Amino acid sequence: MRDIVKTFGSVVANRGASLEVARGEIHALVGENGAGKSTLMRILSGMYAPDAGSVEIADVRTAGSTGVRESGTALLRDVTGWSTAEAIDAGVGMVHQHFMLVPPLTVAENVVLGREPKSGVQLDRRAAERAVQELAGKSGLAVPADRRVAELSVGEAQRVEILKALYRGARILVLDEPTAVLSPPEVRQLWEVLRRLRADGGTIVLITHKLDEVMEISDSITVMRAGETVARLRTSATTPKDIARAMVGRDVALALDAARGPAAASSLATNAPALLELRNVRVDSPRRAGVVDDVTLTVGAGEILGIAGVEGNGQTELIEAIAGLTPLAAGSIHIGGRDIAALSVRERGDAGLSHIPEDRHRRGLVLDYSIADNLVLGRQHHFTRGARLDGARIAENARARIAEFDIRPADAELPARALSGGNQQKIVVAREMGAGRGFEVLLAAQPTRGVDVGAIEFIHERLRQARSEGKAIVLVSADLAEVLALSDRVAVMYGGRIVALLPRSEASPETLGPYMTGAAGTPARVA
Repeated sequence: MRDIVKTFGSVVANRGASLEVARGEIHALVGENGAGKSTLMRILSGMYAPDAGSVEIADVRTAGSTGVRESGTALLRDVTGWSTAEAIDAGVGMVHQHFMLVPPLTVAENVVLGREPKSGVQLDRRAAERAVQELAGKSGLAVPADRRVAELSVGEAQRVEILKALYRGARILVLDEPTAVLSPPEVRQLWEVLRRLRADGGTIVLITHKLDEVMEISDSITVMRAGETVARLRTSATTPKDIARAMVGRDVALALDAARGPAAASSLATNAPALLELRNVRVDSPRRAGVVDDVTLTVGAGEILGIAGVEGNGQTELIEAIAGLTPLAAGSIHIGGRDIAALSVRERGDAGLSHIPEDRHRRGLVLDYSIADNLVLGRQHHFTRGARLDGARIAENARARIAEFDIRPADAELPARALSGGNQQKIVVAREMGAGRGFEVLLAAQPTRGVDVGAIEFIHERLRQARSEGKAIVLVSADLAEVLALSDRVAVMYGGRIVALLPRSEASPETLGPYMTGAAGTPARVA
């Protein structure tokens, strides 16, 4: 890809960006949110046509064919402006950060959609399920072929997206933040899949903000900033700090370093009052009774309690029960000594509870609403004049939050849908943690999912600041490095239960790992 330019109205997404990836290579594409990475890859996959520049891919045609040129031992075909269908037929598959699945259909139906095995004129459902189960087993991306996508966890849905691309025989596979919703064991399985594809001559472009993943899995790196390509690096000859500096233009404090270093001194006073108390909380789901099973926890003022665990072990349901999105089957929830179990979501917010949901599209945003409207979503009753919304105050709030959290583009009237995933996340964090929010307890579920290293540093600092102001914070993250970098105590959930609760000084990947996978057998000493 050479000198790619792509604009959307007044927003320049790509300005002369370039990318070159070899056959049999895993290539990391990194940059800040809004740097133009996803746009560049959507041009490659045929979703967008560039305004300028060219796109060429390796071709099996003979030299001299129309649109084909020789470059060393390769034959390159000009595919600038091709369609999505043409890209798929040529073996270019893209797994998007935000899923493109049909929720009412089953896993198998989604994977084979458009390339269905037929029995006469009807879909051969059994053949589809067999094919998907075989591919899932071969790739290590296990997910039940007969389950409806609407019933899947976020991590399971991501696996379905990857299976879709593999089912279509992708030889150039673009993965946009593929591990954002995967557990550590699932990430290791994905790396095995990618290494097998690379060994077979496949080409993989990995868009990620996780620099430890870049160092572990990639062969080479392209760094983008403000729509431009600013660096091309060999992974073996660089460091995470070098990559971060190229991305942001300055030195960045990395969570990975904090997690690997000695535990920070806890800010939690031994006599700190409890702001959040869970007593024998039980939650049932349509799929399983006791998805949260007899959880008792206390979070004090000035404390970050991190909850680690493989996704699907009750963390989502626990957070949604505290937030009021899922009913309790048993137990009680108290904020500042007040039982909030009977309160609505709005009433819990007014009682001092703030919530960064793990799925920003499903729970955090209305994508067709403006940035300004999303920044007051759920709190719009505080932005009224009489019986009507006060547009001037909403606009003033938007200007302040956009500046406070560096939301890009800084146009409050843009729909949230127009922003990158990381900037969408900033909207949610700004609404729930911004100046004037007045919360006492914060539920932070995957707060940095899909955001760049600079924004991660900023959000982490805001969480630490809230702790220093005496807030009680429950942090749920699939990124163990993030949990270890921020938490005063670490709990592990497995099978709906708290199986370990340790002070940060005793928590490490080695000590927590067996509890996360169920290998420890018995609960740890509870701190």
